[in-house]
Amino acid sequence: MEKPSLFGKTLDELKQVASKLDLPKYAAKQMAEWLYKKNVVSIEEMSNLSKKTREDLATNFQMGKVAHSKEQVSVDGTKKYLFPSGQNKFIEAAYIPDEDRATLCVSSQVGCKMGCLFCMTGKQGFQSNLSAGEIVNQIFSLPEKEKLTNIVYMGMGEPFDNLQEVLKSLEILTSEWGAGMSPRRITVSTIGIVPAMEEFLEKSECHLAVSLHTPFDEERRKLMPINTVYPINKVLSEVRSWDFGKQRRLSFEYIMFKDLNDTTAHVNELARLLNGLRCRINLIRFHPIPDTPLLSSDSEKMESFKAALEVKGITTTIRRSRGEDIYAACGLLSTKELVKKEESDY
Repeated sequence: MEKPSLFGKTLDELKQVASKLDLPKYAAKQMAEWLYKKNVVSIEEMSNLSKKTREDLATNFQMGKVAHSKEQVSVDGTKKYLFPSGQNKFIEAAYIPDEDRATLCVSSQVGCKMGCLFCMTGKQGFQSNLSAGEIVNQIFSLPEKEKLTNIVYMGMGEPFDNLQEVLKSLEILTSEWGAGMSPRRITVSTIGIVPAMEEFLEKSECHLAVSLHTPFDEERRKLMPINTVYPINKVLSEVRSWDFGKQRRLSFEYIMFKDLNDTTAHVNELARLLNGLRCRINLIRFHPIPDTPLLSSDSEKMESFKAALEVKGITTTIRRSRGEDIYAACGLLSTKELVKKEESDY
């Protein structure tokens, strides 16, 4: 049976490890410092712990950090890293450098069970949840870790379908004993699982991004089956009950589909729904995927849609597509074909 990992444990969990091995209480903070500040790759490197302590730790635990197994580089500088997750399972993380900032798009699940019509990850199907260690491993094992300025939970999977491990990973990233990142540098995206969203808003200070894609319930249900359970009004009612203040950001992701959600009627309904909310809309170009009838709105339509929303008083941006040639752009992350290929090589 595989030994549990030290990497990915919170300070409270490390205190439990210390207690189990009859170590002094301060050993938990020492371990956290080695794991998340000094970024060591082995238990043996934790040199301020006694030799016996390190031996006991190595007997009962593994380190749990894993290097990427493949790297792809886009013509625009975006990089996509493949990480193993158990036997014959993989996840992808996308590193996006851009002038004075560098963003990492991390995954929270292997595959996804939400079945959104426009997403390659959903077509892969759901295989497993990632542990907090597997989530933060994408960050700590990144070759460009020291250049990172922002993290977005917008990779494979629905973060709020794996809420507890996501919250643990955010605690590791933002705590003083962990990576010490500002929560204002982290954005978590969701399709709108309301109970989990409420818990996230209560327990974390990170930004929230909600996948909206249309203001009309019936259209959204066809694009995103979750809308049957949590329709738009339920999602918006929840976010309206929170004060986001001036520092915490609420944004809505809006992939633009030709002749489907890019009309004047959509602008007007968005303005009605979001009236009074301090938020922004991010317009995203649709990247075609197999077996879907959807097409992307063209650049001219996206610009006019943006202008119309801004006239209505809604802050709107058009997100620049990155890494499309290596399938690292929005909605394209999927390891299904890669897994098939690697399995056929054996």
